[in-house]
Amino acid sequence: MIIDIHGHLSPPEAAERFPMPPSLTDVDGMLAARAQAGIDLTIIGSPVGAGAMARVPGVDNYTQPRDRLRAFHSWMSGLIAAHPDQLRGYVYANPFGDDDHLEGVRETLADPAFVGLITNSSVHGEQLGSPRADSFFALAAELGVPVMVHPPAEPAGTEQVEDPRFVELIGRFGDITTGLAMIAFAGWLEKYPELRLIGATGGGALALLPERLAAAARPRESHGRGGTPVAGGRAAGGSGPPRGTGRAAPDRPAREGSPTPRTPAPGGGRPAAPPPAAAATDPVAALRRMYVDTSTFSAAHLRLNAEVLGPERMLFGTDSPPLTAPLEDLLRTIEKLPIDAAAQQLVLGGNAEALFDLRSRP
Repeated sequence: MIIDIHGHLSPPEAAERFPMPPSLTDVDGMLAARAQAGIDLTIIGSPVGAGAMARVPGVDNYTQPRDRLRAFHSWMSGLIAAHPDQLRGYVYANPFGDDDHLEGVRETLADPAFVGLITNSSVHGEQLGSPRADSFFALAAELGVPVMVHPPAEPAGTEQVEDPRFVELIGRFGDITTGLAMIAFAGWLEKYPELRLIGATGGGALALLPERLAAAARPRESHGRGGTPVAGGRAAGGSGPPRGTGRAAPDRPAREGSPTPRTPAPGGGRPAAPPPAAAATDPVAALRRMYVDTSTFSAAHLRLNAEVLGPERMLFGTDSPPLTAPLEDLLRTIEKLPIDAAAQQLVLGGNAEALFDLRSRP
């Protein structure tokens, strides 16, 4: 069985509101192409919910109210119910969503059309090492479903980049790399060992990071800033965010559908945040527990993932639609990997069958 764990489709009305390739609303064309290529099942989802995967002035993907997301997922559930042997779905989740948003995620996932969650590797530049992601990771661990970590529409650091091609092909690759590394470094997989995470875009440069993560986790000198050096380079009694939280996100005014503002800290100042996850004692081990898909343009990238992470951590994914490369070509890249036939079958479908609960029918 060949399972594509990374596909996208959008409702027709979304194409009227936002710019997007026509392939994203061509359900019949998408299913026909898969049947011709021999792909049996595709798991579809939206990394922006009912929002836009392109920069649109005045549109903030992270302010979507619950009823709008409910309508989007209802459309997706109906589509999957019409094609139960060919489609399953991911529920979109904002990793920094408030309690109401996360309750909506739980409610939607009760529909058997959905077999996992899809979230972003950063939000407005805030990384997933932030303690504000704790409620999301706790929910994902409790629900016991795989989470696809997907680059956002606007990757961190590309706010001033005008060329959308660079944002899409370079910026998002960098964002997924940093996002997955922050998850490993911050200790989420140690705090929640039930987590099963899949890095889209081949996991970015994840396979190049073991030595760097190991070095980052070693105690370092404080470089004259005062205090006692500790793991991660933060001096005891020094200033700055806790290890794994990245740069503190700026305060933003509450908007429609945005997370509920937190209670101000005693004596004023920044709102109190949840306690951070315990810093990973072994971020390299955490990294090696992650899965990656195969939606990358590079055969060398796939070979490196197979060598460093192992074929048992790779899942066939095409990012199609909207990616337009012939599906047969993407399948051939798996066949050309320097792995045996049994390992190829793991990548093409065996790993997905073990990871996802695909037995139920919508």
